[in-house]
Amino acid sequence: MIDLRRIPDVWRRWDVTVRDLPLALLLVVASFLPVLRGQETEVGDMPPRPFDALAIVVLALVCLPLAVRRRWPAACLALVSLGFTVAELRSYHMVAGTALPFALLSAGAHLERHRRAAVAVLSVVYVMLAIELDRSGSTEGLDGFVVFYLALAVTWGIGAWWRSGRAAEAERRRRVAEATRTAERTRIARELHDVVTHHVTAMVVQAEAARYLTAAPDRLDEALNAVGDTGRRAIGDLRHLLDLLNPDHDTVPGDGTGARRPSVGELHTLVEQTRLAGQPVEFTEEGRPAAAGSAEFVAYRVVQEALTNALKYAHGSRTVVHMRYGAREITAEVSTDGSRSPSGSPGGSGRGLAGLRDRVDALGGEFSADGRTGGGFVVRARIPAGSPS
Repeated sequence: MIDLRRIPDVWRRWDVTVRDLPLALLLVVASFLPVLRGQETEVGDMPPRPFDALAIVVLALVCLPLAVRRRWPAACLALVSLGFTVAELRSYHMVAGTALPFALLSAGAHLERHRRAAVAVLSVVYVMLAIELDRSGSTEGLDGFVVFYLALAVTWGIGAWWRSGRAAEAERRRRVAEATRTAERTRIARELHDVVTHHVTAMVVQAEAARYLTAAPDRLDEALNAVGDTGRRAIGDLRHLLDLLNPDHDTVPGDGTGARRPSVGELHTLVEQTRLAGQPVEFTEEGRPAAAGSAEFVAYRVVQEALTNALKYAHGSRTVVHMRYGAREITAEVSTDGSRSPSGSPGGSGRGLAGLRDRVDALGGEFSADGRTGGGFVVRARIPAGSPS
């Protein structure tokens, strides 16, 4: 059986000329139907003349160009206007004259260049047609000619309105697509910053410390193993991020991005990695973490960025990580003593902290990163736990 639901899709796949042809053929057939006699589209109110061989040529000239009214609107309008003018001068009253409003509508909607010139030329041609018909004995009168012209002008205006609506919609979609691309680039840049900065900072610190362990082979071997482990974790996280750029990559259920999203359940591992890099970290928790979706992910990134800054600007200084899990929010606080940054607060480009502030703000939370009296800095974040994704 034929699936009727697929007919619209099949119809849209056909060439636009094929889809526009039925209207042209319909007007040709309608022009020969006795039931429509007296319903012709004409101007001038001249006595009708019977169809002859020239009338058939004029009929084809009026109707058939409608098949290209969207592909070549200027050519369609020119040919239809020519055919309509000849039909009126020869007094061939045809239902096919309705092709002129259709051609005007399509030109108003699809003509891209020389629109004003087209309107001016058609107006001049219409005035000349009206003058010639009046000389030939037309009983239409000035009012009739003006009304017919205004009707054609309204038809063109409707087409122009459709065109402006399509242009506005296309611009809206372009802006949405650009905003989406920008947001996606920003998100990937943040993820790369979080992953690369943290792991590379830890590796640099561990490698620097290994220089002074040449006299202690056991500790040197431990330090080099830590560097290797950190590098492997960095490679694994980068592979997850690169999967975002692969259109064939399967997404993780419930995530929608295809990337692994760490949560507060992995904070113990993060803290241990930081300790291996030579940073004394105290880690305390209040409450028990529950499935909080984006809140857990953002809380993890807050702690990760704060520990990275501690390694970079206060290496070897006491660092305290305190997490509090509530029914409606997660609170993270990371404080470090003795910052070596001249400002007494996390330095660098500020890109990581700015990205964290945006993430927390997007969930309706609060974020701050301030220096402490006497040196050091503290990062605080309160993140509502109501977003599951």
